[in-house]
Amino acid sequence: MTDHKSGTREEWLAARLELLEAEKALTRRGDELARLRRELPWVRIDKEYRFATDEGTRTLAQLFAGRSQLLIYHFMFGPDYTAGCPTCSTIADGFDGSVVHLANHDVTLAAVSRAPLAKLQAYKRRMGWGFPWASSFESDFNYDFAVSHTKEQWQAGKVDYNFRSVDFRPAENVPALAELASRVGTDFATYRQEGPGMSAFVLEDGVVYHTYSAYERGVDGLWAMQQWLDRAPGGRNETGFYWRRHDEYEGE
Repeated sequence: MTDHKSGTREEWLAARLELLEAEKALTRRGDELARLRRELPWVRIDKEYRFATDEGTRTLAQLFAGRSQLLIYHFMFGPDYTAGCPTCSTIADGFDGSVVHLANHDVTLAAVSRAPLAKLQAYKRRMGWGFPWASSFESDFNYDFAVSHTKEQWQAGKVDYNFRSVDFRPAENVPALAELASRVGTDFATYRQEGPGMSAFVLEDGVVYHTYSAYERGVDGLWAMQQWLDRAPGGRNETGFYWRRHDEYEGE
């Protein structure tokens, strides 16, 4: 027998209607936040970033692929990783279905990582993905947008991430995080030289502007699996690593 509260259909409907009001309030607040995002000032980018892509070396402006808007997912895949971050991988599983729709809204969606292009291409083949993925291996791009940091920053306990200075060193002693790092073939300090995030850009009259960035739980909404789990009876069931790369689940 379940120990969860049960009731009649009428009791469920009354509770559901009460919840609906809270959901509507959250939706309206989300609409307001989206408007505020769009109203952020644009920051002109004059630095000439270079990326390795399947089509050759490209500038940031060329990553727009002929469109006026660019959304970049900062995928955690450092040069010393043997595979992409499992969490970023589950997020990226939802990208391919969105690429064509975004393209028809004048938006290019791409991922960028510091690992050399050959590593990204091999992992992309393993995962069966088709979205654009560029390497910023010889660029300052990841550092300038606060998703990668140097060993000196780590040792000083002053990593610039999510608009604040963070000391990640105590997390080296957390067994669960050490296990997560092992899934990309590194220790935690090496794994956490990269961080997840997304950034938005606009191209106007040949000039690229940075319009928005989000990190940590700011990218939760891009993780489609979580949105489904939030509506499932058991929720996210966040016990240990409840997610895997899609080719690592038992029986797959």
